[in-house]
Order: sequence, then C-alpha cells, then structure tokens
Amino acid sequence: MVDAEGTPYPHTKVLYEALQALSVADLDERGAVRARSFLEQGITFSSSGREWVFPLDLIPRLVSEEEWEQVEAGVAQRVRTLEAFLADVYGDRQVLADGVVPHSVVVTSRGFHRAAAGIRGPNGVRVHLAGIDLVRGGDGVLRVLEDNLRVPSGISYVVENREAMTRVFPGLFLEQQVHPVAGYIATMLDSLRAAAPPDAGEPTVVLLTPGVYNSAYFEHAFLARKMGIELVEGRDLLCRDNALYMRTTSGERRVHVVYRRIDDDFLDPLHFRPESVVGCPGLVNAARAGNVAIANAIGNGIADDKLTYSYVPDLIEYYLGEKPLLPNVPTFRLDEPDVRAECLARSDELVFKPVDGSGGQGIVIGPRASDAELAGVRDKVLAAPRNWIAQEMVMLSTVPSQDGDRLVPRHVDLRPFATNDGQRVHVLPGGLTRVALRAGSLVVNSSQGGGSKDTWVLIAHSSRPPLADGPMELTSAVLPAEAPDPGPPEQAQRQQQAQQQQQAQQQQQAQRHQKHLPC
Repeated sequence: MVDAEGTPYPHTKVLYEALQALSVADLDERGAVRARSFLEQGITFSSSGREWVFPLDLIPRLVSEEEWEQVEAGVAQRVRTLEAFLADVYGDRQVLADGVVPHSVVVTSRGFHRAAAGIRGPNGVRVHLAGIDLVRGGDGVLRVLEDNLRVPSGISYVVENREAMTRVFPGLFLEQQVHPVAGYIATMLDSLRAAAPPDAGEPTVVLLTPGVYNSAYFEHAFLARKMGIELVEGRDLLCRDNALYMRTTSGERRVHVVYRRIDDDFLDPLHFRPESVVGCPGLVNAARAGNVAIANAIGNGIADDKLTYSYVPDLIEYYLGEKPLLPNVPTFRLDEPDVRAECLARSDELVFKPVDGSGGQGIVIGPRASDAELAGVRDKVLAAPRNWIAQEMVMLSTVPSQDGDRLVPRHVDLRPFATNDGQRVHVLPGGLTRVALRAGSLVVNSSQGGGSKDTWVLIAHSSRPPLADGPMELTSAVLPAEAPDPGPPEQAQRQQQAQQQQQAQQQQQAQRHQKHLPC
C-alpha cells in the first residue's frame, strides 16, 4: 500500500486516506458486521472435522489496472497452452513424440487417466474453469506458483467477499471505481452451457457434489443456487444407452453438462474406483459418446502435476510460439539424478513439494524445517524422486491486514479464475487473495490458518464505469476523500432508529407539557 518511505502508491491513496479516518471502534464494528453476515449465510469450510466461518480480512487488496492487464494476458496464455497440452496428451501425443515432455513424466503421473484417451468434449474444451495461483517475490516479479485445472475451488468466496465488503465499506465503492465480480457466476454458466452437445437445445446443467459432508459443500450449494441449476449427488443420476438422466419428482430428465466437484477416482465406478458410491456408473461412456460434457474433463490432473508444471514455459513456446508472460517459480526436477543430488545438498535452502499435493499438505520449507523434517523429506525423495519437486524459496509479498487494533504486513498469494467457452478464455477480474493470517507464516491455505481478502482491480479510466456489486443501493453523492466511510448499513440503520426514537420522545414530552399549560 505504501513505498519504502511510507508514501501511498497512486492507486492506493484513496484507501489509505479512508483508513486513516477510521478508529479502532469503527473497525471493530465493521468486523462484527462481517462476522454476522458470514455466520448467518453459512459461509464456511470444513477442516479437522469442524465447521469454520471463512476468514475475511477487512482490508482489501488493491491491484492497478496496468498490473491486472499483465495478469489477464498471462493467465489466458497459460490456460490456452494447457488446453492444447491436454488435447494432445489424450489425442495424438505429438508433444511426447517431439520430446518436449518425456513420455515417462505423463504416464507415471497420478493425474493421468487412460480412460480419458480419445474423449473430446462437444466444443473441444477440457478446461472449463481454471484457477492459477500467483505470487510476487522480493524481486517484484509476479510468478505462477501452481495450476489448478481439476476441480478449482474458491470462486464462491470471491463473490461473497465482495458482497460482504459492500456492506462493511459502502462509501469506498463510491470513491473508487472497482471492477465488479457480480458477473463471475453468469460467465461461468455461459461457459458450461457452451460445452453442451449441439443437439441439446436449451441444455440442462447440473452440479455434481459428493454431499453435505464435503469440506467445500457450501461452495457447491452456493454456485448451484446462483447459476439456477440443480445440485445433485451420484444417486440422483443414471446412465442409459450412453445418455445421462436426472431423477426428478416428475420423472427422468436428460442432462447435457455435469459440472462435477468430485475427483476423477470417484466419478465413475465402472472406470475408476469400483467402491465409489458418490459417482455415477456409465458417465465416462456417455461422455465418450458425446452425449454429455464433464466439466472439468477427466484426466486434467496431469496438468496439475507439479512436475508437468516445470515444463509449462516450454509448452507455451511449443504450442503458441510465445514467451511466457508469467514466469514459473524456479523449479528443480528431482527425477534427474544430478539435480536431485544438488538439491538434497542444499535442502535447508529449498522448498520441497509432493507433485500431487494440495492445500499446502506435505510441503517442507527448508529454511524453517527441523533436522528431523529435512531428514524425513530426504528419505522420501530418495525413495520416490518422481513424486517430488524442489523450488527456490519465494518470500511472498505482503499487504496490510488487520490484527486486533493494528494493521500489520501479512503474506499473500492470488488465485485468478478463468473460464473457457471454446471461443475465448475469459479471465475474471480480481480473484481470490489468500492471506497467511499467522505472523511470519507463508502458508495461505484456509485449512492451515489462512484467510482471504477482497481483491479490487481498479479502473483507471472514468469512461469505463463499473457495474454495481452486491445488494446495496448506491446514492449519487460521492463522499470526499477526507470524509470517513459512513459504515455498514446496519450501523446507519441503528443510528436512524435512535434518532427516530429520540424525536418521538421529544414529541411526547411536548404534548405532555401542552396538557399542563393554563387555558
């Protein structure tokens, strides 16, 4: 928000001045409104067997329009590349024949599924929704940390965070032009409908969830409700004659697109784990016949593999003939003996990650690890080098975050979301900023003590007015920068009620006084 001399950057000046006008009591009041809003709406996630309210830091993260243009172009480039790679791997495999990616890297990946070979969606799209995690290091360069093309999560929190912030800081949205996120869900639904078979007419889209005990069930229910589609479990679906149907109270209904929030291994017991009871038998055959689209496509996990990640810069040049707009974090392939020996020799300087890990699980941060942890990861790497990568440690950039009555620096990353309708990759403005709420922590995952921030992509040109976000009604008057934000609607409403009560009491006293006056 400020430079080394404590001066706010041009695009953060308005927010900086607004925060200066707030007292600790103001922030506490707004924090209470945020907490009540999330609790009443059930905005939660599950971790360690408990249900937690999703943490939202009150201080938004600001991104200038110039910087966002770089992010937008880089994310779109990456999604187009990985789309081409997946089509190639499950098709002609020319990329393997040309030696750009070794054959062994693909076939030994846990995310690679032979059952997906030859399956092409009706509009050719495999990556309907992508989440690309970005970080900024000490050199100021934005880099890609990892790709999420299987079942990327978090898009619901982007929308809910913005709704909460319009209640908590309504005045700030009058002073700053911020790209709206209200269109996220509609854009996502358009991409899903575009994936339907050509003879579908008005396609039926469903969201397939493993059920209420899944840690992300809130998001499943939220997205289904916002898109106006049915939220179904595997037992609600059946396949017959290579077509998919949904059981309803009025009979069976044909389904054309399945937005699945179930991992590949549990999606179809005929092709994957036979003991699965949350999937639908025959779904893969229906997809192969072209009668239903699965979003995201099965087998996308090979692109999420962190060893594949190390080849993405080469893939961008191979498929697009372009230089990467967003570079990778420097990554070492531990399946190469010389590289492995060098990395193990400096294990206390590097970060070791399992190639199929998620949620921060299994990561060993060398500079912060104990001797026992370093010895443990060394044994694991030597036992299965294909299952690990090493990366240079990136000290994530920091942004101001609330800690009690203070604003303190906390490390963050950014997950922009992109949808693909077969004609264009749409990178949705903003994204999910995840913040490590614990002092000194580099782990931003909510399951390990992380939280989130509303991400404001600012509009630099006043000729491009944003649409309104959230349920609030904006007034035409603009607050001056030095005026404090009026506060949440609940607070203003209570002040109005107090004024009305005071006025009524004054009227009653006047009436009683008039009764005692002599005629």
